[in-house]
Amino acid sequence: MTFKVVASLGSARCGRLSLAHGMVETPAFMPVGTYAAVKGMTPALLHENGAHIILANAWHLMLRPGIEVIEAHGGLHAFMKWDKPILTDSGGYQIFSLASMCSLSEEGVAFRSPIDGSQVWMDAERSLQVQNVLGADIVMVFDECTPYPVSHAQARASMRRSMRWAERSRNEHARRRHSSLLFAIVQGGVYHDLRLESAEHLLQLDFPGYALGGLAVGESKQERKEVLRATIPCMPSDKPRYLMGLGRPEELIEAVALGVDLFDCVIPTRHARNGFLYSRHGVLRLRNAAYRTDLRSIDEHCRCYTCRHFTRSYLYHLDKNKEPLGIVLNTIHNLHYYLDLMARIRAAISAGTFEANRFDL
Repeated sequence: MTFKVVASLGSARCGRLSLAHGMVETPAFMPVGTYAAVKGMTPALLHENGAHIILANAWHLMLRPGIEVIEAHGGLHAFMKWDKPILTDSGGYQIFSLASMCSLSEEGVAFRSPIDGSQVWMDAERSLQVQNVLGADIVMVFDECTPYPVSHAQARASMRRSMRWAERSRNEHARRRHSSLLFAIVQGGVYHDLRLESAEHLLQLDFPGYALGGLAVGESKQERKEVLRATIPCMPSDKPRYLMGLGRPEELIEAVALGVDLFDCVIPTRHARNGFLYSRHGVLRLRNAAYRTDLRSIDEHCRCYTCRHFTRSYLYHLDKNKEPLGIVLNTIHNLHYYLDLMARIRAAISAGTFEANRFDL
């Protein structure tokens, strides 16, 4: 891996992240393909709409189809026919999202499978073993995603456990000599002192990239902004910074302004399936009856396949009748909007206009 900052404006920066399966221009948004598929999109459509890298979830893929199936295909890239970089999440988020179905200890986590109720064990070593078999370009340490709200004492105990798991993840990754890059995850809830303690400890372990986890889990926008402002300056300037699980377009722009390089979120694809479409004029709620006879495209500025060929009226019709094509066309548009937004952000930083024009992006 090489990561080079090629332009900056204040804290915002453009970079080039060179990985085994290609170059990622940052800031970059990663479409989420939890089960080795971005819902509603083929690999060709992802290429066409400008995706540089996608995210998959190691925990879910371990359960179904099972890593032995993916290994038989030669890894995740061959399995899903995606030839660009992939980042795999470690399973730590499932401690938060499946809290009622797991039992946590210092050693790891015993989950009850949402598929058949069987017990599934995950720990730092197992997570790295699974991710290495998948063959992602970037893999994540196993961590505990702190819920919100929690007391300072609970957040501290969780963060320190995540630090110990990060060391175990690092040792397992080094032992297997895999070519993927292992990113650390800074935790600590909304408590600035815990975030700084986490960052300081993880920096001493010298990971090739650093993520911020445990955000977008219920905290207010102001709390989140304050955490980012306190923590990002403590993350290395010569390594990629990844904000996990965020978010809406205005949140991405704000985080870029603070120095974040990588993002992922299910919002564009999930909202597409529910008739919420993004544009430079705001969010279009497709299920509004006013669109039944609206002959305009979603966004006259957009050059995606959907906007070049179809009207709001047609998309309304597809959604109303639950036609699968509607989900595909909505998803094409929303992901194009997000990926194009990141391209416009990169261009504005390079041109020195980002700060002046960021609210018009």
